[in-house]
Amino acid sequence: MDFIDLSVTIEDINISPVDHVSIEYGDHKQGAKAIEEMSGVPAELLRDGEGWAVELITRLSTHGTTHVDAPYHYNSTIQGEPAQTIDEMPLDWYFSDGVVLDMTHQIDGEVMTAEEAEKALDRIGYELKPKDIVLVRTGCDQYYGQPDYMTHGGGATAEATHWLYDQGVRVMGIDAWGWDRPLHLQAADALEKNEPGIFWEAHQCDLAYSQIERLTNLDKLPPFGFKVACFPLKIKGGSGAPARVVAIIE
Repeated sequence: MDFIDLSVTIEDINISPVDHVSIEYGDHKQGAKAIEEMSGVPAELLRDGEGWAVELITRLSTHGTTHVDAPYHYNSTIQGEPAQTIDEMPLDWYFSDGVVLDMTHQIDGEVMTAEEAEKALDRIGYELKPKDIVLVRTGCDQYYGQPDYMTHGGGATAEATHWLYDQGVRVMGIDAWGWDRPLHLQAADALEKNEPGIFWEAHQCDLAYSQIERLTNLDKLPPFGFKVACFPLKIKGGSGAPARVVAIIE
């Protein structure tokens, strides 16, 4: 089997105020000192005088790297019921057959409609089935780590999200900052028209589904014929969680 890593590396990065990551690194010399303080064992009794290396993540947003969103991220209630947090999600959602919808022909700000999704499926000759994990390839992972990363990509409409959900899809992902189109474009339209349902339209479409955001390496996958494992960390009450997303190709 081949394993394709679809996750970005967790590292010091500051993309936006809501997804800043900071890590403090402790080396083996510091580890030796900690061991002596904790147990009285001096560095001379350790191999090469070294103790454990330990990293302390001082800041890690649940949405600060490749991550899975829970319905609670979108709203406190979904269809009149309390929205599920990430620790309440069914595990079988996060290991299933994957399919890639190629949207690399779209320019920044262009969105995937239900019609566009259907056309992409027709091009590859694939029919969706319940629990398929749909991954939208925009090519925006090439900008990850750059200052303008958030401004790139198209995203999906609420209509497309509903359509995928109606086909039985419960997990859908994208290789851009978010599932919706870039925030500055949403904000401009919402403020100009002064009406709800424009900003964050796909997130807040009142569906209990999961998104995967900040994917990478979708260009290394076939259109279908692979499994996706995207188990999120079990964070109590979390609106989402980092995940090591991996494609498995037999």
